[in-house]
Formats: sequence, structure tokens, C-alpha cells
Amino acid sequence: MKFFIDTASLEQIKEANDLGILDGVTTNPSLMAKEGISGKEDVLKHYVDICNIVDGDVSAEVIATDFEGMVREGEELAALHKQIVVKIPMIKDGVKALRYFSDKGIKTNCTLIFSPGQALLAAKAGATYVSPFIGRLDDVSTNGVDLIAQIVHIYENYGYPTQVLAASIRHTMHIIQCAEVGAHVATCPLSSILGLLKHPLTDIGLEKFLADHKKSQKTPVAG
Repeated sequence: MKFFIDTASLEQIKEANDLGILDGVTTNPSLMAKEGISGKEDVLKHYVDICNIVDGDVSAEVIATDFEGMVREGEELAALHKQIVVKIPMIKDGVKALRYFSDKGIKTNCTLIFSPGQALLAAKAGATYVSPFIGRLDDVSTNGVDLIAQIVHIYENYGYPTQVLAASIRHTMHIIQCAEVGAHVATCPLSSILGLLKHPLTDIGLEKFLADHKKSQKTPVAG
């Protein structure tokens, strides 16, 4: 499974990349605003800065909700850097835009997926990635991981190349559960990725190893 980090923070992106396990980045207008980035030119520059840190795909979201606007914004984003993936919302004009970009050889990420039917339409339209929001489904008493499993199964049935990118991940167990059901990608906060490192038995074991090593280094008292 690929690991993407879901942030616009250059510091967090660098930290995740330094681990040697980062495959890409997802962003959105909310994450940009959280970093205090506003204004078109600053946002576009920030996308390029992200691409210069990582080697993999970087999702950049359009703001427009009409076909012409999405095409115009998407082409501008794609021209920024070869790693840019144009992020398109799951709406009627969004599906049309997915087909347009697919025919042009431009990578896309269809976002705000909440049902297998939406994921099927996105794959039919040629999306590179679909982003089911599992945490938001959990918030309304629906099992988000079950949706990931359904979409993976449907894509395998028909050999769709579209990758399932599990989004809205809230905690470390979401990552493990998505890996178990075959998600191609998980996009996570840095805290969730770092959470995979932690286990109390690892801490206890390391503490004991170091204590034993310290004992073995003591010089014996002469008799």
C-alpha cells in the first residue's frame, strides 16, 4: 500500500519524506488555509514547493464546480509540475471533467466519494484515483472501511486501473484496516503514520536491551 500524507505543511511533508516511506501528498483548500496560504499565486507556488520535496503524486484541488471552470483550473494546475494530480469533486460536471483529463493524459483524483456507485462512475470516466472519505462515513454511523472493501472488489471484478485512495483517515487502525481490505493508497495525517511506529512491547524490549548492554559494559571489580 502506498502512503500519502494529507497536509499542506512543508515541515510535516519533509518529516514524512525523511522516513523513506512517503509516496505522495494530498492537499485541499482547507489544508492550505490552515497553513495561512492564500491568494492564487501563493497557492500555486506552494504546490510546486511540495513537488520539489517528494517524488510521487501531489493532488491539487480545483475550486470550480462547472465543467469549463474545472478544465481551466485543472489544466493550469497540471502545467505546474509533472507530479500534479488534478483533484476533482464527485459531481456531474466533475465526471465529465474526469473523462476530459483522462483523454488528455492528465492524472486525476476524484474526491468526496461516499458510495460504490460514485466510485464506479469515476472509474468509468478514467479517474487515476478515487478518494472515499472513511472517517466522515464513520461520523454518521456508517462503516467507512466497508466502503473501501466494496470499491476494491468492484474494481477487481472489471479490471479497472483506478486506485482506491482511502481518505479522511482519523487514526492508525484505519490505516491497518484499509491495508487489510486492499486499499491501494492511504492518505493520512503525520500523527497516524507515526502511530504505526508505536508499541509498548517495543519500548519495553528496547529498554531491557539497553539496560543489559549497560550492565555488560561495566568493568569487573578486581578481587
